Amino acid sequence: MHSLLRSAALPLLLATLPAWAGEITVSPQTVPNMKAIFGQAESRDIVPARTRIGGTIVQRNVDEGAQVKAGDVIAVVADQKLALQAQSLDGQISALVSQMENAEVALKRAQDLLKSGFTTRAAYDQAKTNVDVLAHQLDSMKAQRAVVAQQTREGEVLAPKDGRVLTISVVPGAVVQPGEPIARVAAGTLYLRLALPERHAPLLQLGAPVKVAPRVAGGPSRMGKIVRIYPELDNGRVIADAEVENIDNYFVGERVRVFAPVGERTALVIPRAAVATRSGVDYVKLARADGPLDVAVVFTDAADPQNVEILSGLKAGDRIVTP
Repeated sequence: MHSLLRSAALPLLLATLPAWAGEITVSPQTVPNMKAIFGQAESRDIVPARTRIGGTIVQRNVDEGAQVKAGDVIAVVADQKLALQAQSLDGQISALVSQMENAEVALKRAQDLLKSGFTTRAAYDQAKTNVDVLAHQLDSMKAQRAVVAQQTREGEVLAPKDGRVLTISVVPGAVVQPGEPIARVAAGTLYLRLALPERHAPLLQLGAPVKVAPRVAGGPSRMGKIVRIYPELDNGRVIADAEVENIDNYFVGERVRVFAPVGERTALVIPRAAVATRSGVDYVKLARADGPLDVAVVFTDAADPQNVEILSGLKAGDRIVTP
């Protein structure tokens, strides 16, 4: 009698259960063994902006943190001696121009007299030679003036590359020498410099994925990959570089938490959609002959955002119901 009642009630019980898409069997999977370490944001290139002449800083156009383009003027160096040289050369050029005008007039007169037969060929040649000599002197003086002008323009300290100004070490009025660095510019994209204990050196692989923890609570995680492993150990640590997307707004030298793969291990991985949270407790429906049973589990994030890794509550071989 009781068996007949249970048989009659079973379809009614199944009809009251929610619709589920299917079942999966929990089985161990090989996953990367992610180690939590700290990575430091670095710039591919940090280039100095140097002075090309000595003198006094008369203008500073940027501050730390400013974005600059290659060729932008960071500061201006002035040398008063160059201004005096320019004035001296301008005076000499003016004097030569006047002499040149007189010599050309004398040459024209000698040419007219030679045609009339009132002067000698030697006098005409002498007048022409004077014009040629003054013309060469004027060209030489103009070249010297151009050199001074170029030196004056080289007083502009230019940004060597596109990037962000990290430091600028001068203020107006400071005296600088030729070749002295004025500012440091971080050029190129940022990357993360990782340092792991040397026991993990054989386990690191190029192209292995890394995960960067959020900078602030509730922020997004970022994914990247290892692009370079250095062959020399540094103080018992193996050094590696990781390229990570969307970290250009990080500070150079900022330390962030990174999960890097160091070998493999087995884990129980299930779809995240199979986990339901009620009253702060996470549950998974365990498939049984008499219907699903809610089982409390503890999990952590897996490498795939669609999955979770079960830490406790399930064992290999369990069948769970998936929505």
